[in-house]
Amino acid sequence: MRQVSTAVVTGATSGIGEAIARRLAAGGTTVILIGRSDQRLDQARRRILAAVPDADLRSERADLSLLADVRALAERLAASHPLPDVVISNAAVIAEVADTTTEGIQRTLATNHLAPYLLLRLLADALGDHSARFIVVGASPSALTRVPVDLDDLGCATGRGLGPLPSFRPFACYGRTKNMNAMFVYGLARRLDGTRITVNGVHPGIIKGTGLGRGSRGALRFMAAALSPFQPGPDTGADTPVWLATSPEVDGITGRFFAERKQAATAPHTTDPARCDRLWDESAHLVGLSPTMAAR
Repeated sequence: MRQVSTAVVTGATSGIGEAIARRLAAGGTTVILIGRSDQRLDQARRRILAAVPDADLRSERADLSLLADVRALAERLAASHPLPDVVISNAAVIAEVADTTTEGIQRTLATNHLAPYLLLRLLADALGDHSARFIVVGASPSALTRVPVDLDDLGCATGRGLGPLPSFRPFACYGRTKNMNAMFVYGLARRLDGTRITVNGVHPGIIKGTGLGRGSRGALRFMAAALSPFQPGPDTGADTPVWLATSPEVDGITGRFFAERKQAATAPHTTDPARCDRLWDESAHLVGLSPTMAAR
């Protein structure tokens, strides 16, 4: 196992993120827990310490649906010592399609895609020649084949292509952002080629106890409740992300997507370079960055 000094885990206050943090801490890694609530961060910290009494944990509060919070978080992490050598972007939500943040961005888009886009780009600039692994938690490549990103409507404002059932539309919007995660992995890895930072995506599996479906309604709520007893728990979901963070088997491997510790192909609409570049440029505009990465 590769020794990881410091790891950042977003969405670390429950579910897969908390399981990732606990497993990394058990291996001797200093883990920086990212969550939007001081209370939930403290509760997660207590649970991890109950399982790993000597865990070295730090907490950083940030609402990842807000770009201002993401920028401030990136500044704090860039100023920390030692710099992180693993960053796992795990936080995700399924929000109503009409739910927008105080910054005017659809909440699912902001949290699931724009937050990792902004955070990892800013950290890549700050890390310089520091070696690091960036890991973005996505979703099922096969299921996501059916929900390609609408590059003219990233926030799903038109409702086009989201399906006839209103209760399923938030999930379709979520699925699009998970495809954005894969496209971002490929785009960032290509731009960081030749550096000491690797970027990979991962499908953790269909896992119960993530809290993603807590606001679901109608047919989607019924389906989630029916399937939950048959799904594995967060520790199963944490396995491949932790493996990507710590295994020497993936030294130098970048721009790939993994499921169950094996490389997995994502849909052609996520690998097309022109589509990935279009998403990159649109995302840069939304977060206020230049599409061009800083010279390294």
